[in-house]
Amino acid sequence: MNIITIGASAGGIAAVSKLLATIPPDIDAALFIVIHLSRDAEPSTVLSILNKHSKIRIQIPENNTNIVTGKAYLAPVDAHMIIQKGLIAVTKGAKENHWRPAIDVLFRTAAAAYDSCVTGIILTGLLDDGTSGMVAIKEAGGICIVQEPEEAEFADMPNSVIRNIDVDYRVPLVDIGFILSDIYTREACIPAAVSEKIRKESEITVRMASSYEETGQLGEATAITCPDCGGVLTKIEEQKNIRYRCFTGHVFTDHALRQSQIDKSEEALWVAIRLMEERRNFILTNHNDLNITHALKEDRKKRASDLKIHIDRLKEILAQTSTP
Repeated sequence: MNIITIGASAGGIAAVSKLLATIPPDIDAALFIVIHLSRDAEPSTVLSILNKHSKIRIQIPENNTNIVTGKAYLAPVDAHMIIQKGLIAVTKGAKENHWRPAIDVLFRTAAAAYDSCVTGIILTGLLDDGTSGMVAIKEAGGICIVQEPEEAEFADMPNSVIRNIDVDYRVPLVDIGFILSDIYTREACIPAAVSEKIRKESEITVRMASSYEETGQLGEATAITCPDCGGVLTKIEEQKNIRYRCFTGHVFTDHALRQSQIDKSEEALWVAIRLMEERRNFILTNHNDLNITHALKEDRKKRASDLKIHIDRLKEILAQTSTP
């Protein structure tokens, strides 16, 4: 069975609609689409927009949906779409790069299940979700296609793939349909061996859990903890790409981890500032209490003044933590 995986983020609905309009209805493949959508998005509305332009009928799969050639599947909102042999699993597993559904999850599990019979397509989007999954597809013998970054509404995701992988096709949207038609009118793909690393990480994703020992087999244990759950992070290097995975399932690219650390630091600093402000206000509120001595009043004034200095210093530090 041939598998086509499509990933998009910001600007993705318009880009995927345009792409689907170019794909022939008799293509010898099953299509899988992940678009980063907010948890409040209405999936039926997105599905209606895509079906309006697509020559292939699209559906939102349920857990254990059978894969059918000539069908297209759109990942549900706030759930991972995982590819297994002949089946689609829909799960609430840990987020990758703060996304669920994550493009990397779809691409990586497709590579593990269908190796060289997978074609991955990355379209417009911010940051770098999809790069790791595309690495897995390439390592499994599949084909890598990216939208021309200059054409993409948001070029981050295509550029990230290009920086990290030797892509097979870097083309405008209108050309991707012709490329797919050419690929899937040739001889059937020859299954290839999948690396143990790809297979193991896919199994961990499907199970939605792993042990520290299992995660450690994927890379090098670090002294860094997961910003989401506090678990130890394993550093995974793949070609030019670096990721971090904790044994509960959270995964971060290098950029996403740095940004998460910044967010957590800012959160902690704001809590400290708020507590100090509350303490200072309490001291000043009781400063004019007639029942306290002059010496105590002076002591409270000094403590309030000292707290103001600490608060200002924390705000200076906060301003400096905003750079990834």
